[in-house]
Amino acid sequence: MGQTLALPFRLVKTTIDFHRGFLYYLWGQGRKMPYLLGSESTFPYFQAKEGDSAETLSFKQHARIRLYTLASEFYMYAKPHYRKDTYGEDLVDNLRNVAIPGTGLPLSWFASSRIVAFGFCMTAIPAVSLVASLHQWVRTGFKSSILAEYKTRLLAPDDWFSYWRLNSNVAAMHALLNEVPPGYEMENKWHFLKEGKARGVPISPFLDTPAIVVKHKNEEGGMGIYFYKNATDGGDWIIQERILNSEWVSSLLPPNPPLSTFRVITQSRASLHLDRPATFEDITALSCVFRAGRKGAATDHDSILFDVDVKTGMINGGTTNAHWYRLGLHETLPGRCPWRSTHGHTHHPDGQIPVSGNTVPDIRGMLDLVETSHLKMLPDVPFVGWDVVLSADPNVPVCLLEVNLSCNFFRGSFDHQVYLDFVDEALSSLQAQRLTADANSKTFTAKLKSD
Repeated sequence: MGQTLALPFRLVKTTIDFHRGFLYYLWGQGRKMPYLLGSESTFPYFQAKEGDSAETLSFKQHARIRLYTLASEFYMYAKPHYRKDTYGEDLVDNLRNVAIPGTGLPLSWFASSRIVAFGFCMTAIPAVSLVASLHQWVRTGFKSSILAEYKTRLLAPDDWFSYWRLNSNVAAMHALLNEVPPGYEMENKWHFLKEGKARGVPISPFLDTPAIVVKHKNEEGGMGIYFYKNATDGGDWIIQERILNSEWVSSLLPPNPPLSTFRVITQSRASLHLDRPATFEDITALSCVFRAGRKGAATDHDSILFDVDVKTGMINGGTTNAHWYRLGLHETLPGRCPWRSTHGHTHHPDGQIPVSGNTVPDIRGMLDLVETSHLKMLPDVPFVGWDVVLSADPNVPVCLLEVNLSCNFFRGSFDHQVYLDFVDEALSSLQAQRLTADANSKTFTAKLKSD
């Protein structure tokens, strides 16, 4: 009974800690001081204490990272982004089709200005976190802890979107403060293919012809004819033959599937030490997800996301993040949009094909490939999301389609402590660069996009 009566006060205290921590890094002393690690941290709200468990220490570390990066969004908002004129423009562009499940409202609305975003952080984030914790309490038959879930959602969220935001934040700030290292140009698909070929990386093959003409077989009178100038000749189009799934990948898919790739995330410690040569030991593969495309889909953006154990190659349960892309007020109706998803798929739903329990052939070879490619092509970038293909072409049985540098884990599992330690170290380095830039009254200018 006493715990029940104390719950509102504990929820309020947690909310105040969130607000104070956020404002500490936005306008307070945290904005002007070094970002110190571990026991040296000066962050006053989640200090490590003697006797803290490993889980508690990890939570406090995650909370500090969360609050610092939320505040730094406002620092970057009007400054150049490596692929847009401003970070705010990139936010709006990339969040226009994303909504917190069950709300139907595009998150781009809340990134439309710094004032609106500030209001969202101060009010909507706590409100959504509270609703999510109550929803989990009801969903578990009133067995889960409302307070523990609220703390997780508010201070150390482990959902798909929050990790995407965190990776994107680190990438954007790293590019800004280091004057866009050359590796960021690899997000341009043509630059990636051209450089990959030159550096001996197995990229997806492209046709080296000036242009192609595509005609409809029945239309006449100059209609139904299209001309595409190849990127190899200065055009806007990358012209390739269609790549087919390997026999093994096809055995896990329904008829008429799209090319179904593996998303592997790597991190580079060399990106934090740009003054020294990168080594293979600097690169670590964090996660792997098999995107099993749906029947009749054009691409594997419509897929079931099966987690892959990076140590064994075993395919585990599958899930989806489609509920984060459901827009419109009708999605607020009861039963319309699921608020959560679990790794409950063991079979592909289009034909009940068993997927979980299979083992990816030579998973270590796949991980070595992306780690080596990260070293060869863009060691100066913190995170890279690789789209890896196991193809039916015997000349290129494994190839890389493209990279994503503001990448997400697609619900894949990873060693959270390895990840948090790396992000912590990155933020410590970036805060030092911010303070130097402030002291020198540095003006940031947009960098021209390549190709």
